[in-house]
Amino acid sequence: MGTLGKAREAPRKPSHGCRAATKAKLEAKSASSPFPSHPSLAQITQFRMMVSLGHLAKGASLDDLIDSCIQSFDADGNLCRSNQLLQVMLAMHRIIISSAELLQKVVTLYKDALAKNSPGLCLKICYFVRYWITEFWIMFKMDASLTHTMEEFQELVKANGEELHRRLIDTTQINARDWSRKLTQRIKSNTSKKRKVSLLFDHLEPEELSEHLTYLEFKSFRRISFSDYQNYLVNSCVKENPTMERSIALCNGISQWVQLMVLSRPTPQLRAEVFIKFIQVAQKLHQLQNFNTLMAVIGGLCHSSISRLKETSSHVPHEINKVLGEMTELLSSCRNYDNYRRAYGECTQFKIPILGVHLKDLISLYEAMPDYLEDGKVNVHKLLALYNHINELVQLQEVAPPLEANKDLVHLLTLSLDLYYTEDEIYELSYAREPRNHKAPSVFKNYDHDQDGYISQEEFEKIAASFPFSFCVMDKDREGLISREEITAYFMRASSIYSKLGLGFPHNFQETTYLKPTFCDNCAGFLWGVIKQGYRCKGNKYPESR
Repeated sequence: MGTLGKAREAPRKPSHGCRAATKAKLEAKSASSPFPSHPSLAQITQFRMMVSLGHLAKGASLDDLIDSCIQSFDADGNLCRSNQLLQVMLAMHRIIISSAELLQKVVTLYKDALAKNSPGLCLKICYFVRYWITEFWIMFKMDASLTHTMEEFQELVKANGEELHRRLIDTTQINARDWSRKLTQRIKSNTSKKRKVSLLFDHLEPEELSEHLTYLEFKSFRRISFSDYQNYLVNSCVKENPTMERSIALCNGISQWVQLMVLSRPTPQLRAEVFIKFIQVAQKLHQLQNFNTLMAVIGGLCHSSISRLKETSSHVPHEINKVLGEMTELLSSCRNYDNYRRAYGECTQFKIPILGVHLKDLISLYEAMPDYLEDGKVNVHKLLALYNHINELVQLQEVAPPLEANKDLVHLLTLSLDLYYTEDEIYELSYAREPRNHKAPSVFKNYDHDQDGYISQEEFEKIAASFPFSFCVMDKDREGLISREEITAYFMRASSIYSKLGLGFPHNFQETTYLKPTFCDNCAGFLWGVIKQGYRCKGNKYPESR
């Protein structure tokens, strides 16, 4: 506690360019625009690329875009113009056409060039395909339809005896390439052994813990490739996207681990100590500019299984609650994550974004802009905007974290996070620690002030006003008064009629994490995030809600 107090008096400046987002600062900026006043790197890059693309930036037919890409090469296979259109077209084409269909169009052009005896054009087409294979080889490794079409193209070239062309479109080297970002195994069902405690948590200082959590987060984040972001856009789901599944599972696992570490302590005082330590971890994560894990930790501390622990919270000092308030304000979704966006935009060098927020931006951009313009031309501006947003995320993977991790501790921490508790089990543990208050005031405690076992007709009418109609006429034992037995019979009758009419409350809402873009059936708002974005009835009969 003393250490935290000193830190509060003389706040340590966040490292690597991120200025502290104090509450006063956040409040001062909240009335301004929901986005930073200065343009982002993606916006600057997009403007420059729009200029370099010239007339194509206003829109072009798919055939014109393909032709322009092919004409980017000279007779020797060198780029004779900027490669920006090539990068955007090859990276983002699946928004408008599949990779196999794009290659088939290129093959058709090659056949036409052969028929017209245009060896120069045939060679440029092969240079274009070679560039595709070299820069985006993972597409050929993962897309079976593209691989099949490529094999047909190779057979065509071989049949025409063009040895140079055959060598240019050779794909055998793909299998020999070292895939540095190997896909992790798919997330298995919740069959892993449950661990109730973590000795690692007790023996690590907040700074060490935050650094090793950041190491794990960055390791997971850097595995997400450009193609993974593209697949997410095309499929609108992470179900068949193992690296994104892993990233979301890690974030959810950290949030759940935070809850269980608090709930593992038997007394309110001990639980409060764990709560305080995680707040200190959150402060260190903020200094490391690891916003994704920060969201997971704060999300765990704010989860209803923890926030309901009134006895525990009574042992948490005011200054700790103040820090929690500042952190929740920083990460709030209010005004489209305005506070987070400002803090994130001011960070330089190493930083890990809140993945869910930026995936939401991608989906919003994807849905807001049409694929084609009114004249039937491809909306190049959309392809360019999406490309730059994804590229900005990918470039963050090149900046190594400013820390060194102990591999043994990383292994132990990974095991500690492998929990797989259900929501029901966490709530059971929460209520076991601090049971519900069964001394809640009853009707008679509120209205039977003289404790004689009766309430007045006027007081009863206040209760009955909560129901849409009268269920029965009360037979009063004493004039103007209603007994406890009568009021009990009244509610039993009300319950029976409500049940028969289907008016009983049928929902069993639980906090839910959605792994694909989901909209609230109540307000139509976007529910995407990383953890616990909304609620769903446990029976899956009723719509999502915030």
